[in-house]
Amino acid sequence: MPTYRDEVVVLRTHKLGEADRIVTMLGRRHGKIRAVAKGVRRTSSRLGARLEPFMVADAQFYIGRNLDIVQQAESLGTYGADIAADYDRYTAASAMVETADRLADAEASAHHYFLLVGGLRALAQGAHGSRSILDSYLLRALALSGWAPGLDACARCGALGPHRWFLAQSGGAVCDSCAPAGAARIESDTTALLRALLAGEWDTVDAASTRSAASASGLVAAYAQFHLERGIRSLSQMEHTR
Repeated sequence: MPTYRDEVVVLRTHKLGEADRIVTMLGRRHGKIRAVAKGVRRTSSRLGARLEPFMVADAQFYIGRNLDIVQQAESLGTYGADIAADYDRYTAASAMVETADRLADAEASAHHYFLLVGGLRALAQGAHGSRSILDSYLLRALALSGWAPGLDACARCGALGPHRWFLAQSGGAVCDSCAPAGAARIESDTTALLRALLAGEWDTVDAASTRSAASASGLVAAYAQFHLERGIRSLSQMEHTR
């Protein structure tokens, strides 16, 4: 039976029968992978702990008729326990893997894999605020898929900014002439924070005020959920604290 190997991050799992699980993963080389992990729900299984959500592993698969089968897995990043121990980290990570799962339906690259792994590692280590890590991940993942928000010029007419309005449906900041009723007002410090989140400039992100951070988070959530075409369930569970 033909086999292949890949470095994977576990996105979600589902029970199958009495002892098996279907594991959905994002692979460095193969994109989205759905495979059966046999016997992992038994207490004697050595694979079970390595194939939980948010874990990173080097895995080998048999190519199956309908679903591939996990043959073996070795841990590369054990982030699950540290993430699950903190509510904000857990909900942020859940939103990240849900987003990765959606984006991988259309396309996935090694860049998506490394971005997700880096975000989960930062959450597990508590490197920055959980919501800031999530916001940065969402913007950068969308940018990799061709949906980077326009922040320097009007997303409708192209007029150079800075602009005072933001409209997710139009793709970012919009000028006074193009802003329809209902567009969100965006202050200059919030625009600067969005740029920093998109670029991974963490000194700027960590120094942002609570007000700017809350405003940016709201815009990022609206932007992400518009482009993903349906709500991210885990975002609704995020506390509005940082």
